[in-house]
Amino acid sequence: MPELPEVETVKAGIAPVMEGQVIARADVNRPDLRWPFPTDMAARLSGQRVLGLRRRSKYILVDLASAETLLIHLGMSGRMLVSGQKIGAFHHPHPAPAKHDHVVFHMENGARVTFNDARRFGAMDLMQTAEQENHWLIRDIGPEPLGNAFHETYLIEKFKGRNTPVKSALLDQRIVAGLGNIYVCEVLFRAGIHPARKAGKISAKRVAALVPIIRDVLSEAIVAGGSSLRDYRQSDGELGYFQHVFQVYDREGADCVTPSCNMQIRRIVQSGRSSFFCPQCQR
Repeated sequence: MPELPEVETVKAGIAPVMEGQVIARADVNRPDLRWPFPTDMAARLSGQRVLGLRRRSKYILVDLASAETLLIHLGMSGRMLVSGQKIGAFHHPHPAPAKHDHVVFHMENGARVTFNDARRFGAMDLMQTAEQENHWLIRDIGPEPLGNAFHETYLIEKFKGRNTPVKSALLDQRIVAGLGNIYVCEVLFRAGIHPARKAGKISAKRVAALVPIIRDVLSEAIVAGGSSLRDYRQSDGELGYFQHVFQVYDREGADCVTPSCNMQIRRIVQSGRSSFFCPQCQR
């Protein structure tokens, strides 16, 4: 499932053709995705000017002049594809409608933004912008890892006395927003912390060191356009490239990248998810 860097990359890709522009027409081609679409969604979107795009955790938020905000969740295979506008050095003409094009935004500037989702685990909802923090998908989410509210003192306090593995603690969206399995594995390798270590048993100094590492890993992944695993694509159809510099994720049996280490990367399963780590470098 796309994590924070992938969602941020998609948001940045569709913003140039949506922000400040009017949705001339919205086509909603089915009644639901993971959940039913809101009532009269096509009519509520059509004719509305997009004031801005934001990201909250793994959700894209589209603020409208109607004082409503469209929430978009990509799910496992959702893509937001732009056509009809020049993106970078290339012009992408409108493709023929595809089977899984579930929601299509026809922008007044001639661009088309298509939400394509083969597995239909994505979601969209409309909410009053002023009440967004009370939305059931958002209200319990912790601070953004790239924001000022996420800092060393905060994370030390959240880890204090916690008996869950550090991997699980970092995946807990109530503690920090947007982190997923891939980037937590990479963060813990750089921090030299075993994924099964109890969060409350890690020294305050080592917990504090996680904060800049988390920011570095996420920032590098955003610059690389995210990680293309299975279905993820950027809004122009291109792949993300951070997977080419994974140090542990999906590298079971490969040599550790640390020059002084002669161990191989191992994999364990935690709460149904694979954790990749070096048994020598991570304690």
